[in-house]
Amino acid sequence: MKGVDDISQDLGLMRVEDLTPEDDEGNMEYKWCLVNPSRERFMQLVTQMNFRLLEGQGEAIYQVGVEDDGRLRGLDPDALEASLHSLKRMASELKAETTVICETAGREGKCAEVLVRQTPESIEDYHDLRVAVAGNVDSGKSTLVGVLTGCGTLDNGRGCARSQMFTHKHELESGRTSCVSQQIMGFSPCGEVINYTGVRTLSWKDVIDKASKVVTFFDLAGHERYLKTTLFGLTAHAPDYCMLLVGANMGVLRMTKEHLSIALALKVPVFVVVTKVDIAPDHVREQTIQQIVKLFKASRKMPVIIKSEAQVPMAAKNMANDRVVPIFYVSNVTGEGLGNLRSFLNLIPGRQHWAECKNEPTEFRIDETFTVQGVGTVVAGTVASGSISAGQWLWLGPDSNGKFLKVQIKSLHYKRVPVKRVVAGQAGALAIKKIKRCSVRKGMVLLDLSMRAGAVWSFQAEVVILYHGTTIKEGYQPIVHCVTVRQAAKVCQANQLALEETSYCLALTLSLCFRLGLGNGDRSYQDG
Repeated sequence: MKGVDDISQDLGLMRVEDLTPEDDEGNMEYKWCLVNPSRERFMQLVTQMNFRLLEGQGEAIYQVGVEDDGRLRGLDPDALEASLHSLKRMASELKAETTVICETAGREGKCAEVLVRQTPESIEDYHDLRVAVAGNVDSGKSTLVGVLTGCGTLDNGRGCARSQMFTHKHELESGRTSCVSQQIMGFSPCGEVINYTGVRTLSWKDVIDKASKVVTFFDLAGHERYLKTTLFGLTAHAPDYCMLLVGANMGVLRMTKEHLSIALALKVPVFVVVTKVDIAPDHVREQTIQQIVKLFKASRKMPVIIKSEAQVPMAAKNMANDRVVPIFYVSNVTGEGLGNLRSFLNLIPGRQHWAECKNEPTEFRIDETFTVQGVGTVVAGTVASGSISAGQWLWLGPDSNGKFLKVQIKSLHYKRVPVKRVVAGQAGALAIKKIKRCSVRKGMVLLDLSMRAGAVWSFQAEVVILYHGTTIKEGYQPIVHCVTVRQAAKVCQANQLALEETSYCLALTLSLCFRLGLGNGDRSYQDG
């Protein structure tokens, strides 16, 4: 059996080589030398940086010492320092800050990779990264999120860190999550973690006020009994990435494979965190890594073991292509590997470009409803397009008869902070005037008055069968998970399209048991 070092070597991890040619689109810019640019040239460079920041939703990566064709030419120490100083001046013009991520050797000197991050001018400009946390029960999901989003202290080995993640009393007693809970982690423009005061846990408002990038963790349930809750969390909250946890002392179990298959079916990029490395014997840990590598290679992915901070930038850069799967070793008790994971979370870019949706008609997908004393009915969810302001009138529906009701928004909250407006890509809580909670349910939507609101009884879909124990034919009744909708449906017609090596592809016509609003192109998952 190969050891961990052998696996990492076989994967050809992070060799120093020339980069791909520069792309005119995206948030990455190559600059060989920026020593003492003229005033006119300086303003051109600032305009160019502004474009890269817009492309990266407030973040840009500059490769200094690199030619436009990707060749690592390099600079001498004085020229590199002067170029970094010019880059810092350019960033200050746009209210941004620069951080040197790493330095590499070029042909004629050193090259530097620099993160440029803009300070948000308003709460609408925050770079919000969504990470769903999945994995088998007892793999340490809640504990890891508690350590990452806490005040900077480690776990005591007896569940101290996970206590802030639990919502219900039975979760505290059993130590197992049964519902989707959220916590946030803030990064400053320089990449420092805002949460870590070393004294007390900051409120969400304190984190939002000081951060320029916010990572929102959705802690999902790991027990088989709550699989539908986990599936709802992966479909309803539109995560950018899925952080799959595997206990080093447990190996890859059945629910680990189940959560991975769901994430891959929904086309959510995955990175792996191997926890409890402090209590796992070396041979058990190596066996676990072997299982993980084999699992992802079977899924046509490239597993990459992150063993040093120098490997983190390249891993973060390659996450966008959904081909590379970084693997981290961490211990929530000793702190081993947590620095690499934090650096990775600081660098990975947002996968979804919400800026393109901000000018479209409003659509808000409801994933939770509750009543607040003195406020009334409150709905929580994600703004899929457009924006919502206090006092705005919207369509609410569909109800049990497939109708939409005209309602008015009373007030809004974003990350537990009162705001006047929420925009596409943000999750918010909205108080609705003169509406009873019994009239609202998960799966409903709030739509702009200019949209033609309607409900559907049936729809057509192409379905890939990953694995199934029963026969799918006319009359079969699966559960359809589509964004915030979770509902029973009946197969009215089924036609086989193709037979692949490991799965069937069917064209189905499904009739729903209840009316619901479905968006064009929404990705669904059927639980049989």
